[in-house]
Amino acid sequence: MSRPPSRKRSYTPEPWRIKTVEAIRLLPTDERLRALGAVGFNVSMLRSDDVFIDLYTDSGTNAMSDRQWAAMMIGDEAYSGARSFYRLEEAIQRYYGYPHVIPTHQGRAAENLISRLLIRSGQHVFGNMYFTTTRLHQELNGATFHDVVIPEAHQSSSDHPFKGDVDIDHLRKLIAEFGAEDVAYLSIAATVNMAGGQPISLANLREVRAVADEFGIPIILDAARAVENAWFIQSREEGMAGRSVAEILFEICSLTDGAVMSAKKDSYANIGGWLAVRDPDLADRARNLVVVYEGLHTYGGMAGRDMEAVAQGIEESVDEANITARIGQVHYLGGRLLDSGVPVTTPIGGHGVYLDANAILPHVPEEEFRAQTLAALLYARAGIRGAERGAVSAGRDANGANRFPELELVRLTIPRRAYTQSHMDYVADAVIDLVADAPRYRRGLAFTYEPDVLRFFQARFEPLQADAFAGPLTTTQ
Repeated sequence: MSRPPSRKRSYTPEPWRIKTVEAIRLLPTDERLRALGAVGFNVSMLRSDDVFIDLYTDSGTNAMSDRQWAAMMIGDEAYSGARSFYRLEEAIQRYYGYPHVIPTHQGRAAENLISRLLIRSGQHVFGNMYFTTTRLHQELNGATFHDVVIPEAHQSSSDHPFKGDVDIDHLRKLIAEFGAEDVAYLSIAATVNMAGGQPISLANLREVRAVADEFGIPIILDAARAVENAWFIQSREEGMAGRSVAEILFEICSLTDGAVMSAKKDSYANIGGWLAVRDPDLADRARNLVVVYEGLHTYGGMAGRDMEAVAQGIEESVDEANITARIGQVHYLGGRLLDSGVPVTTPIGGHGVYLDANAILPHVPEEEFRAQTLAALLYARAGIRGAERGAVSAGRDANGANRFPELELVRLTIPRRAYTQSHMDYVADAVIDLVADAPRYRRGLAFTYEPDVLRFFQARFEPLQADAFAGPLTTTQ
């Protein structure tokens, strides 16, 4: 009896097995439509019980390991000087290399601290593309953010391997225009979220470091996904294939003066973050300030058990098998969509697949928020929640006009160790189905309620096309 031909494996098996499961349920179409209408067509506001596959974010939604859960059992909950803090501090010093560590309850708290410490009103911050909370804290403290990412980062279909790179000529031009004394700091993300999870190269970061040293400007790294960035450097940058992800991560950080971290991303934790710096005087000021906004400098808004989980997660994050499987799952979904002609941001990034709403819904007017509309449609049709990353996230400028970025995206962010390949196939099939049906959607959404800041979280909308959200919508119902 002859054997059937072998089938080439399209992905590497995950380096873990499932020990605990959580039930999820796909609501019928009519229930999804009621849920969507009740929250004003803003998927950010949906109850998690109403979501089948939740790709809204990888922040705090990762599956923790048995070792992380075990570490939580030995958390020291002392108000001052908890041993769990010193374990966390040692892990950060070992893998990220910063000598001074200030824990915070999550990443945006660290953004608040560093902006309060470094910004004087009227100053400027230059960075490789904005992120929503980061820019808001910079603006609330009186700074103006300027984008210095390379032009390819704003081109969804560009295949540049390091779309997170800084445009060095543009950086120098802005320093000359505003004066180095009025530049608070350089805000460098690794990877760049709003561009599709795109990495910055070591070679470019070294150039940024040289410019910063020339003008005496500090560099603050957004390290939330720096491990993923290190993997891309290992995979794509010349001369890096023989180095470990841990070694590359350490060098990335060595080229910066400090970092803000949401440990809810690369560190596999459900909550937590930190600010870390090299300057001891700045560290003392940060320790003093964290007491005001977070808690004592040896817990900073985190329970001892959560510091233990983060410390263990840091060790697991640089494991070569873990990070390779994590990015491999993202690329599996991205590859399926690309093979089917779905417009997505390329190259596929580290933490999610970004649907190009401008290309998928070109007939929807720009001012009717294509990405917000696409996110609502994906949930209505298949129970999948993604995140709008376009005009709604970009907010309004100083004159009150909507910002319309070149990229109008829906981010399908994959939590680490949380979903199987079968879930990715379901997502791929649903997106392919939606894109095939996209020409019938000609109108988008309009605001019925708009918050003053970070409007994408709590805004409400109404549909402008009567039959856009009416069942039956798809075969996946």
